[in-house]
Amino acid sequence: MTEILVQPGAEEKNPPASRVVDHPAWPVLKDAVEQIRPWQSPDGSIDFEAEGAPGRAAAEAAVRRVADSVRALSPLLPHDGAYHEALVADLGRWAEDGFRVPDFLDSLLAFQPAARREDGLQHLVVFPMYTQNGNPDRNLEAVVLRMVWPDWLAELERTRYDNPLFCGITFEDFTSGYDTNSAVLFPETIAVREAPERFSWGGIFCDREAARFRRVTEAAVGLLGLDLPEDVAAMVHDQKRCEEAFVLWDMIHDRTHSHGDLPFDPFMIKQRQPFWMYGLEELRCDLTAFKEAVSLAEEGVPQARDVQYAVLFDRMFRFPVTGERVRNYDGLGGQLLFAYLHRHDVVRWTDNKLSIDWERAPQVTNRLCAEIETLYRDGIDRPKLVHWFAGYDLVSTYLAPHPGSTWAKGPEALDLTLPPRKLVDDVLPDEFPLSMFYEALSKKLKRVIASTRGITAADGAERTAA
Repeated sequence: MTEILVQPGAEEKNPPASRVVDHPAWPVLKDAVEQIRPWQSPDGSIDFEAEGAPGRAAAEAAVRRVADSVRALSPLLPHDGAYHEALVADLGRWAEDGFRVPDFLDSLLAFQPAARREDGLQHLVVFPMYTQNGNPDRNLEAVVLRMVWPDWLAELERTRYDNPLFCGITFEDFTSGYDTNSAVLFPETIAVREAPERFSWGGIFCDREAARFRRVTEAAVGLLGLDLPEDVAAMVHDQKRCEEAFVLWDMIHDRTHSHGDLPFDPFMIKQRQPFWMYGLEELRCDLTAFKEAVSLAEEGVPQARDVQYAVLFDRMFRFPVTGERVRNYDGLGGQLLFAYLHRHDVVRWTDNKLSIDWERAPQVTNRLCAEIETLYRDGIDRPKLVHWFAGYDLVSTYLAPHPGSTWAKGPEALDLTLPPRKLVDDVLPDEFPLSMFYEALSKKLKRVIASTRGITAADGAERTAA
């Protein structure tokens, strides 16, 4: 592949850029990726016989523009030099092999952002990948990001919450796959010939999470008439404070998936199980972050109190009314947290106005965390199906199952001669429907939720009415 040609005198007219997105090669790269994406099949390959497909020469030219742009931008990012070299090679191999299913394993192995976590460090990332909660197809994507790793977070990770693979990140710019609800960059989403023995990093865009949280929370608070303490209101209006809350929340959440009294059958290995078990696992990790934040706040860590508000509001206001009602395990966890706090009189909906007992909220929220931890600890001594029913009992104690549910009728309603994974077929897509409260809230927040698609920190400054 040929180098990008620089016109004589261009460097004098345009001083060297320090930001990738300010360099003239970035829009060239971005445009080339956007040209390639519509040509790709869901598996990332290009079918030149398909209607509207390009000629092979056009595809090769577009990929060459991507590679040349990577070469031009790489000097800005010497820490990613080995990755960019492998990336150019993978792009060339993809073209030479006729644009079959892409294999970017070599460049994936060369990309090691967690090895150098420095606050503000830039990365240019290009991979064929799907974007979780975004685009399900393995299209070519390009994203420029920065590491979020302030000293206070690095110290907590070093001394208390060891998580060497976690990367807090923020967006600089991105292609269409990230103009979605996706707020993560995970290596397992990338097209490779075989999965590595272990993944060495995982990135979460705390700026998108914070901006989304702020917009939805502000709208929900206004709709529900919730009076916020002055400090909480200030946090919701402060993008940086919210980003710091989310990066701490995410770091603790991420490590919790492998910590605690876990049943012998690990939750995070791909397996077929009822979606309420995934919902309980995600909620356990969030509530563990909440519990740790309560302790950190008592020790004087300023970001810790913000984590508590972020967990409560995001779980109660955004999660239950976001996404389709088909195995929505994050939505289920939010419903469960609200119902638990309501059952214990921490949350009240009276005279069409929401109120929260701020003093009791930490104590009662930690009690729900303890109930889930007890479920896990006891689960070590239970068969899988019995454990699934125990999880169902915990959820159904606070949330009403669908009246047509087979699982709600108990084991006698199921064909227990089948293996447990087959009994998952008897789970309804919406086993625990929204309450009347959430049905009404969902309708009123629908436009606000939709407006957070592709949101960035800059967008988060805008106010959106419900």
